[in-house]
Amino acid sequence: MQYRVCKAFEIESGHMLSKHPGRCRFPHGHSRRVEVVVSSKVLDANDMVCDFKALKLAVGQLIDRFDHAMAVNQSDPAIPNLRSAGLGDRLIEFPGEDPTTEAIARRIYEGVADLVRDGRSIKDDDGVPYTLPPGLTIERVRVSETPSTWAEYGL
Repeated sequence: MQYRVCKAFEIESGHMLSKHPGRCRFPHGHSRRVEVVVSSKVLDANDMVCDFKALKLAVGQLIDRFDHAMAVNQSDPAIPNLRSAGLGDRLIEFPGEDPTTEAIARRIYEGVADLVRDGRSIKDDDGVPYTLPPGLTIERVRVSETPSTWAEYGL
């Protein structure tokens, strides 16, 4: 048996799907909900799978990268124009694939998996350190595109 917890984040993000035959090939945005589900077979010393604040601090930095950003296929011919438009670090390139909601969910999952493996502490605004506990498993990341649609990547 596993204990599971979920932390949800709300972001605004844009993308362009260069392979799409319809309007989705043009720049457009979504109000996205990103849900990160982690689990453990045992509870930590505080009787938790993971402190929600530790999850918020660790994953929040990763999720923030997508907030108010434009995700594009790295081979999209519009990239030079987007770069010259001054998007800077708000331009997220996906090598060899369109940044579909499925691909975004996978990229966030992989980033969270790296954070869990790292196990480093992150301090909150008061200087209190929070660490993702050892033995934590990332089960899935679910990313919604609209209130009625989502994509998920995970175990």
